[in-house]
Amino acid sequence: MFRCALGLTALVLTLVSVSLADITTSKAIAPEDEKAPPRIQLAILLDTSNSMDGLINQARTQLWKIVNELATTERKGCVPHLDVALYEYGNDSLSAESLHIRQAICFTDDLDRVSEELFGLTTNGGQEYCGAVIGKAIDKLEWSPSGDDLKMIVIAGNEPFSQGPIDFHGSCSESISKGITITTIFCGKEQVGIDTGWKEGAELAEGEYLFIDQNEPIVTIPTPYDDKLSKLSIQINNTFLFYGDQKAAREAAERQSAQDTNAESAAPAAAAERALFKSSPQYQRASRDLIDALAAGSVKLEDLKPEELPTELRKLSRDDQKKLIKERSEERKRIQKEIRALTLQRQEFLTKATETTGAESKNTLDTAVLDAVRKQAERKEFTSPGTE
Repeated sequence: MFRCALGLTALVLTLVSVSLADITTSKAIAPEDEKAPPRIQLAILLDTSNSMDGLINQARTQLWKIVNELATTERKGCVPHLDVALYEYGNDSLSAESLHIRQAICFTDDLDRVSEELFGLTTNGGQEYCGAVIGKAIDKLEWSPSGDDLKMIVIAGNEPFSQGPIDFHGSCSESISKGITITTIFCGKEQVGIDTGWKEGAELAEGEYLFIDQNEPIVTIPTPYDDKLSKLSIQINNTFLFYGDQKAAREAAERQSAQDTNAESAAPAAAAERALFKSSPQYQRASRDLIDALAAGSVKLEDLKPEELPTELRKLSRDDQKKLIKERSEERKRIQKEIRALTLQRQEFLTKATETTGAESKNTLDTAVLDAVRKQAERKEFTSPGTE
């Protein structure tokens, strides 16, 4: 099943580029006082035992590619709200009392924080308790009560699915009873995953069973557009006006910059995908960025105390504050537009290069997750432009 997905990466790249090129400022996530947008909730459960360094590296390299796929989806013309959570399991550095499980981050729409946690993961021996980590993800995360929302758990590992004190049959059955599907990704041979319960777990929770080679190198094709996209990704940071608690605002700015660096260090392609995500409506910072907060209607400029204002605004008159906010907002839109235009050219280059060389990753985490996401999204009537 998995190996039949030849050409999937090129298809995904094309879909991402077309859909994000069509995004305009009017297609923003609805503010809270309007009808709530549909939601996509993705909980990623990663085995961080000794043999999983390759899996973690694939996740780091391909995070932005995966979330770009989610950023292209719509339901009835409405852009969904995207939340991602991350768990690690099977690591001896985690206590036995916790069953060697840690919630790295709960559901959040701040993908910079998810990236930060991914790059902070380390591997170390351990017992991999799939039933237990699934149970914790179900019980501890705040899942949407709506049956219309897309709710997914993706779990990846390489030990028998039945390990540990919690029966995976019960965890998987509870999951689907709450409308949460489970996609299992076995790191190894297809039949071994079937024999050790990974396929059964997916079937119980109406998800997908996939298998990957966690040590397969990610195929990346350099393009003439990578460097410019990376520079634009950094340049757009200068348009953000972080407000509120100054310690938290400073940390948000530092995190944004650090994740640019992490993406660049992972691969030029990862930096390009991150730039693309930063040009999408899903990359909102309404809780910290004043421009996004004003656009969302979640804050009023006149309600902020002087110490809550961004540093750049504190010594300005109210009229000059509004002028600077407008200038930054317009500059951001200009950069986002340029990113999307360059991304289209980059995708065309990649499609042609892949057709010519046949070079693409066929058995890696990103391809598996994208395959599963697309199938699950279709069942909930989420579509990507050009696929309807």
